[in-house]
This record gives sequence, structure tokens and C-alpha cells, in this order.
Amino acid sequence: MASDKRRPVRALVTLAVSVVTACAALAIGHVTQGVSPYPDLALDLKGGTQLILTPTVTGDGQREITEEDITQAISIIRNRIDASGVSESEISSLGSSNIMVSIPGTPSQEQLDLIRSSSQMNFRPVLRIGAAQGVIQNQQSAQTNTPQSGAQSGEQSGAQSGEQSGAQSGAATNEAAQSGVQSTAVDEATARGIADTNQDGIVSDTPATTPENASDLAWVTEQVVYDFLTLDCSASADVKRVEGASDKPYAACDDSGQIKYILGPVAVPGSDLKTATAGLARNSNGQTTGQWAVSLQFNDAGTEKFKDTSTILYGYHTSDPQGGSFYQGRPDRNSFAVVLDGTVITAPSMNAIIPNGQAEITGNFTAQSASTLANQLSFGSLPLNFEVESEQQISATIGTDHLTVGLWAAFIGFLLVIVYLIWQYRGLAVISAGSLVVASVITYLVIALLSWLMGYRLSLAGVAGLIMAIGVTTDSFIVYFERVRDEVRDGRPLQAAVEEGWDRAKRTILVSDAVNLVAAVVLYLLAVGGVQGFAFTLGVTTVIDIAVIFLFTHPMMELLIRTRFFGEGHKLSGLDPEHLGAKNSLVYAGRGRVVVRGESASKDKKDEVGDGLSIAERRRAARLAALKVEEEASSGESTDDVTVATEEEEN
Repeated sequence: MASDKRRPVRALVTLAVSVVTACAALAIGHVTQGVSPYPDLALDLKGGTQLILTPTVTGDGQREITEEDITQAISIIRNRIDASGVSESEISSLGSSNIMVSIPGTPSQEQLDLIRSSSQMNFRPVLRIGAAQGVIQNQQSAQTNTPQSGAQSGEQSGAQSGEQSGAQSGAATNEAAQSGVQSTAVDEATARGIADTNQDGIVSDTPATTPENASDLAWVTEQVVYDFLTLDCSASADVKRVEGASDKPYAACDDSGQIKYILGPVAVPGSDLKTATAGLARNSNGQTTGQWAVSLQFNDAGTEKFKDTSTILYGYHTSDPQGGSFYQGRPDRNSFAVVLDGTVITAPSMNAIIPNGQAEITGNFTAQSASTLANQLSFGSLPLNFEVESEQQISATIGTDHLTVGLWAAFIGFLLVIVYLIWQYRGLAVISAGSLVVASVITYLVIALLSWLMGYRLSLAGVAGLIMAIGVTTDSFIVYFERVRDEVRDGRPLQAAVEEGWDRAKRTILVSDAVNLVAAVVLYLLAVGGVQGFAFTLGVTTVIDIAVIFLFTHPMMELLIRTRFFGEGHKLSGLDPEHLGAKNSLVYAGRGRVVVRGESASKDKKDEVGDGLSIAERRRAARLAALKVEEEASSGESTDDVTVATEEEEN
């Protein structure tokens, strides 16, 4: 039977446990992590930081910045910021080339990197490795050394100077102690003398022979040797330098500024990257190492290129007679450099051939930095790098006064709804008022938790969505109550009316909320800024409305209908059959039988409704029966009088 399946107390307990759990989570976060118990406010209500970005072209050569570049950059920056947990940001073009970014609150360093970094990643084979810093003991004599002839000698001069500098960094000499750790970069004249192997006065960027692959030492041209020797990794301008052309060799520093490289052409472009995810690195046994890493998955083209490159590099894992050996005693050409925005973030050795297109970037990552890099790579590289032209704090565009006005509007709307429900539904207003209070509490907890866990910020548009939610929730109550009252008007007993009314109402409520939810999702996906905030709060409150109706409103109705006030149809209960104009519940069923209207439909519910009549309806039936008896009696008396008069006339 239906009553055996419906457990209103269990539903109410489930709701109460959920609310208490949310309150406990918020309290624990406040005590342990300093989480604010109040929702964070958006840019229009709280203010934040405004950045003016000036773009610089990255990639091959210099070209004119187009409107398409700016539009693409705005889209990628917005996706990156949203993925980092920051909501309600404003990004727009300023003039023909600049971009203005407004972020609520104070942005972190990771968020700034998301905004201004191109995140252009390429994979290049390593040709030479050298120390970027070391103790320079005989710098003047080193500069006056006669350059060796031949390309190989020039390469070795530069590389060996770095190697020796790094090896001698711990030497305990007074001269070394006075000089300290210095950059291994040499002046332009010395570098030119070393790099110009044919002494023709021209530093050529053309390979002496045709390279067979990206790891061929023929790529080590005079120009790249010159760049390598003059590269100062202690200078931020060189560490964050623009990456060279993809089909040319390239001299680069690592992100720590301790090592510099000569890299071959791009073997696997970043455009072949399919997905990037952050997580803890795992060893060959599948166990986590406790080190954060970024896992990469290439597409089909990238998988094939990565396989071919790893095969070539793996051939140097034991020895390289033609190449050098610097870092940890391994051959230089066994390394595969991951270049991000012109800087080598890691250059691991290739210990096996990788045929499946899956790679893992490890380094000195934290959970935040690994997640930031994964977000950067997931949304693609920007066509531009950006320099922060200006950074300033901005005040709220609307202010908290408007928030106060909005909250007062919500409160007044709440009171007006309650007054209407009391006038229209009398005692049932207790259920509706309680449901609105519960919905308000749940909404507040959800918004506060989302602010903590997702970085959601409440804007004035979001407040408008919350106010609109009052109407959505009230509409569900009205649908439910009217369905129940319709059943009462048809003469159905009150308990049966509640069950039948709920079966009819819940379908209507679900369809209505589904329409609102679909509209909110579509609006959220297609809109930006404040409209997104409105759509988000509308969607959240719609889900909350469904939860409140199923876990509070209907269970409370089931419990209250069992009381005398509601179960007997008191005049102030809102369920009085006479006030609602209920039809006579007594129906002639033939063969001298009188049954209750809807009894045949409710035969299976005999155990829950007794004889099918509430106390109020029994009393009403008794009054109707008494009136019928009086009418019959009066009709009988008049008939007797007529008969006596007729007999007297006949006599």
C-alpha cells in the first residue's frame, strides 16, 4: 500500500542531516582554514583588481597583431580564469590591441600567470647542455684564448666552459671566494670569436650539412653557439625570452636559471597535445611517489611524432660518441626538453621508447602550480604574450548599498508571499512558510560552500536570481495545494486527497522545474559575466526547490493531515470541504447500498483511511441523513392530512 512506501519522517531526517552536515563543513572550514562563513561578493559589489595587458607576438617572427588574435586571447584567458575557480571576472578589449581584465579580490601569482602567459609548449630534443652559473676563476684569460677551428671545437668551447664552471663551483680558493658564483655568459666579442669557426666574420645560422633529424648535431650552427655563449640565465629577460622559430635550433635556460641548453627544432608541437591533467606521479608499480606531475596525452599525429623522437633519443641512453655529457653523466642528446613560453621547464632523459603518446612532466611542482600548468595547456596557447602595463585596485561598481537594497527586496517579497498564502490557503501557509525558510537556509549554505570550494562570487545579478527563486518555489507550493484541494472538492477523503493530489502535482512540478533548469543551463553556457551569475543562481535554486518539495513540503503535509486540525478539515485549515464546495461524498451504488464517492478507487487504501470517511464527513453525512428523514417525515404527515380531508368530503 502507498502508506507503507511513504516514510515522511525518514525524508525529514534526511533533510535535517544534510543541513547539519553542510553547517558542520562550513564551521570546520572556518576554524581550520579561515573560510568566511559568508558568500564571497563579485566585482560589482566588492571591487577587485584591474589589469591592462599589452600584447607581444610569440612564435615565428614578428607580425601585426590582429583583431582575431585579441578575440582568441580573450576567450582563452576567460576559460583559464574560470577553470582556476574565479567567477564573475570581466575581460574586454581596450583599444585596438590592449586587453583589460578585472578580477574580484586580489589575484594570486598563479592567476597572473594564467592571464599573461602564452602557455605555448613545444617539445625539442637537446643537443648540448651547459652550466648557466659557476665560479669564474680565469675569466680574462678565457676571453683571450684563441678560438678553435671547426664547428665542433666551437661547440665544445662553449659547453666545456660551462661544464668546468659548474664543476669548480665548490673549489676553495681565495680568488674564487672573492669572485663568487657568476653567470657563465661571455661578452659578444668573445662569443663571436668562438662561434665564427670559419673566420669569415659572419655568424651563420645555416647548418654546414643537411640534418637528418631534429637531434642531428648539424643543427648546432654558428648563430646558436653564439646565442648559447651570450645567454645570461641570471637575467629575467633571458630566462623569459621569446622562443625561436619552430624549424630552427634554439638556446634556452631552464626555469631555475642554473642550466642552459642548445635545443634542436620542434619535434612535437604543442598543438598536437590532446589533454593535460594534474595529479600525483606514479612509479612503474602504480604507486604514488608524492610528487606532483602533469600528465599529457597527444593526438594521433603527436603520438606518432613522439614515438619517432623517443626512438632516436633512446638510442643515446648509454653513450653518444659525437655528443657531449654534462648533466648527471648522461649523454646530452638523450634528453627531451619541454619548452613553455621560451623556458625549459624540464628536460628528462629518455629511458624507453614511448609508443602510446602518453607523457608525464615532473619537476618542482606543487598542487597549485601543477593545476595551473594543466589549465594553461588544456585551453591551448595564446597567440600572444602579455606584459602588465598597469595594475590597480578598483572599487565596487555598484556597492554594498545595492546589495542591501536587494536583500531588503527579497525579504519584503518573502513577507508578501506569506501574507498571500495565509489569505488564500489559511492553515496551509504554515507548511509553505516553513518550506520557504528551509529553502532559504539551504540556499545560503550552498552559496557559501560554493564560494569556498569553487570560488563562486555573488553578484547583483545572482541576487536577482535568488529573488526570482522565491516565486519559483511558491509556484510549486501553489500547484501542490491546488491539486489537493481539487481532490477535496471532488468529495475524496482528506488523507486520500493528499495522496492523490501529490501524485498529480509532483509530475507538474518536475516538468516546470525541468524547464527552468534547462533554461538556466542554456543561459549559463551562452552568456558571460553577470548574466552567467543570474543563470547559475537560478539553476541552483531550482534544484533546491525540488529537494525542498520532496524532502520537506510533502512529508510535512503527510504528518499534519494526521492531526485533528487538518485531518478533520477545520475551517481555518485550508482544507474545509464545505468551504471548498466539496460535492456530496455519499453516492447511491444500487441494491439499497450507499457508498462514499471514490470508495472503489480507494478500496486498496482501506487500512490507511478506515471506512473511507473522515470525522468531518461522517458528521456531514449524519446531518444530511437527518435532513432526509425530516423531509420524509414531513412529506408523510402532509400525505396523511390530504387523505383524511378526502375521506371527510366523500362522507
